[in-house]
Amino acid sequence: MRSRPEASYHLPLLHKATRRTMLPATVRFLVAALALLASTLAGRALATDEPQARPGTAGSGVHVIEPPMRIPGLDRMRTVRIYLPPGYAASGKHYPVLYMHDGQNLFDDATSYAGEWGVDESLDALAKDGIELIVVGIDHGGDKRLNELNAWPNPRFGAAENAAYTDFIVETLKPWVDDHYRTRPGREDTGILGSSMGGLASHYAIHQYPQVFSRAGIFSPAYWVAGDAVFDWTAAHRLRRDSRLYFAAGGKEGNDMTGPFERMVAQVRAAPGPQPALHAGIVAPAEHNERFWREEFPKAVRFLYAPAPPAREGGRAGDPAP
Repeated sequence: MRSRPEASYHLPLLHKATRRTMLPATVRFLVAALALLASTLAGRALATDEPQARPGTAGSGVHVIEPPMRIPGLDRMRTVRIYLPPGYAASGKHYPVLYMHDGQNLFDDATSYAGEWGVDESLDALAKDGIELIVVGIDHGGDKRLNELNAWPNPRFGAAENAAYTDFIVETLKPWVDDHYRTRPGREDTGILGSSMGGLASHYAIHQYPQVFSRAGIFSPAYWVAGDAVFDWTAAHRLRRDSRLYFAAGGKEGNDMTGPFERMVAQVRAAPGPQPALHAGIVAPAEHNERFWREEFPKAVRFLYAPAPPAREGGRAGDPAP
């Protein structure tokens, strides 16, 4: 992976904000939105000028599905990227699957906004320890990203489109992946993971579709975009007892990140009924950027895809909470 300065458009906030220097959320949103718009326009300009692409860093296990797939509820086309573990072609085995948002940033510096996550490099290394999985990376929608990854209406940020986006993953993309690759399609082997708005979207997915996803990585989730609605909604949507959640946030992301983060973790832990396996941590020196998420990713995979603990006495793993 090439090393480049870290930055992030993922959340409408400035990741270096502290209690004393935090700007109003609207200002942070405008700054981030302008950064994203500038990067989008720059990419379009480069498409018509002399090529100035960065060298690709994706490994041999990564490929792009052709042609792009249509999101039925939104009538948009979307690029999807697939990572296959080492030895996939020769093994004949079936593998767990992890769905991830912001596919441009996962595998390849050439397509990333501010540096790739190194997902393929991390998983190649984890495969040596026996943790092997397929990753399905869904590209974000550019200037539609904030809408597509938010399930709760917010008049400041536009329409909430995450329900349609998640339906696309569950009803269109997952069946296609299960038909074309040697997957283990059951919920016990299916996870979803993302950062910032993608963390918010992953939170929605595992609660909305507990019969499809049993594992979720929720990095720097943008709960403040959804407001109190996400807390009320979560209280009404129980997780199954064998679910696994990996929460992570950076200590330097600002109080409007860490405050709702801690509130949600406490709420999930206090929910009545059987508790899911849950990791939650605020990493003191970390900021809201790909460097943090890249470092956290292999830790999350180890937690989410470790062998399942034995079923508790009096119930089977996978039973819904009463």
